[in-house]
Amino acid sequence: MRIAQGKWFYIPVVIMALLAMQACKKEEVKFPEGTIAVVNGAVITQEDLDAELSMAQQQFANQGQPNDEQLADLKKNLFEGLITRKVLYQESQKKGIKVDDATIDERLANMKKQFPKEDDFKGMLEKMHLTEDALKSQLRKGMAIQKLVDQEVVDNIKISDKDTKDYYDGHMDLFKQSEKIQASHILVKVEPGADESVKAEALKKIEKIQKELKEGGDFAELAKKYSDCPSNAKGGDLGYFGRRQMVKPFEDAAFSLKPGEISNITETDFGYHLIKAGDRTPGMITDYKNVKDKLVQYLKQIKTGEEVKKYIEKLKEQAKIEKFLPEAKKQGSDE
Repeated sequence: MRIAQGKWFYIPVVIMALLAMQACKKEEVKFPEGTIAVVNGAVITQEDLDAELSMAQQQFANQGQPNDEQLADLKKNLFEGLITRKVLYQESQKKGIKVDDATIDERLANMKKQFPKEDDFKGMLEKMHLTEDALKSQLRKGMAIQKLVDQEVVDNIKISDKDTKDYYDGHMDLFKQSEKIQASHILVKVEPGADESVKAEALKKIEKIQKELKEGGDFAELAKKYSDCPSNAKGGDLGYFGRRQMVKPFEDAAFSLKPGEISNITETDFGYHLIKAGDRTPGMITDYKNVKDKLVQYLKQIKTGEEVKKYIEKLKEQAKIEKFLPEAKKQGSDE
């Protein structure tokens, strides 16, 4: 009888031990093939990254193909951007932020208006490997994220009068307007590297124009007739310009003249010029009251960038982020 009691005592102990071992065994979570990151359980795939890369390459197509280093940096930034957007969108859903269909349809309609024809819009979607429904989904998520950022960050940023005045007083050089002069010119163009015979012929032509001016010729009419500069259509008028906006020899000659005076023949890399000075506006400092509103916008933009970055970092710290790209594992090993 004691043996039987021992058996019944032993069996439950074994079962409990086995159950404990099973409970301690970590269950391996399997993610879909091609998973490159998981954010709070939500998967980001290689396909998602490839789509982002395709869109980025379409946007920068006119700038040429990136080299290997630039491409690696681009992929890294796009990968981190996918994670950031995932975190932000998840937070927007926690906050109950919604974007209605009418708003999405309006945004889509405005995008289509940027294309001459419907087929051009569809062609753009094909190049970016997007369907219209996928684009709508992206728009919805993007607008939800913008609402979240506005609600949690932007709307809470206030720029005081003290902020703007302190910035103005501390950056006075930014509000200085240099002296400006209005001038017209007549150009006889000489290409860089032209031989001496070509330069001599151009000099002979400008000397002839100079003679006509001294004999009472109208500067604007002679500019229209002879000048090789596109400003000839306006009688050679170049409008107002300040220091360091023209090549040095031209600037020096123009600013040495009194209103109404005509320069001697002036040589620059463009050829030979005759310059007529017009009005001058003296250097001055823009009043604080005239730039205050712009400073509010500027400082809010700067502050917004700083606070949004902090907000995103905080959300990421609170999130469970797993990265599976080889180069990303090192960066995200502490997350």
